[in-house]
Amino acid sequence: MPALVKGTVDKVLLGAALAAVVLFCGCGEDVERTAAAMTGGSPARGKETIRRYGCAACHSIPGISGAHGQVGPPLDHIGSRADLAGQRPNTPENLMRWIRDPQAIAPGTAMPQMGVTERDGRDIAAYLYTLR
Repeated sequence: MPALVKGTVDKVLLGAALAAVVLFCGCGEDVERTAAAMTGGSPARGKETIRRYGCAACHSIPGISGAHGQVGPPLDHIGSRADLAGQRPNTPENLMRWIRDPQAIAPGTAMPQMGVTERDGRDIAAYLYTLR
């Protein structure tokens, strides 16, 4: 199978898998438990960690007080998006890597290296996966 077709098929399958997770999770605590299981992080800690790293300066983030940034993309529904930064499929591993080392995924991106620790990256990703 040509690489372009395989990449498209992979994205479609990933999108279908994410949609299935959303349908079976419902909302509230189920979404939080699923996000925690996917990332090994804590959505509650992630919400606080997002504030501490100043993500709201650039992004609009639902559930984060004062997060109305206009520099980066809005993060609403990031948990159900197929791609991250148009570069990689939206998987927990890719999201955590993007949070911790965006320059490795997209050199020159406006997203800065913030020195996010592994645990903090897991927690931030856990919170972001609750945004469906």
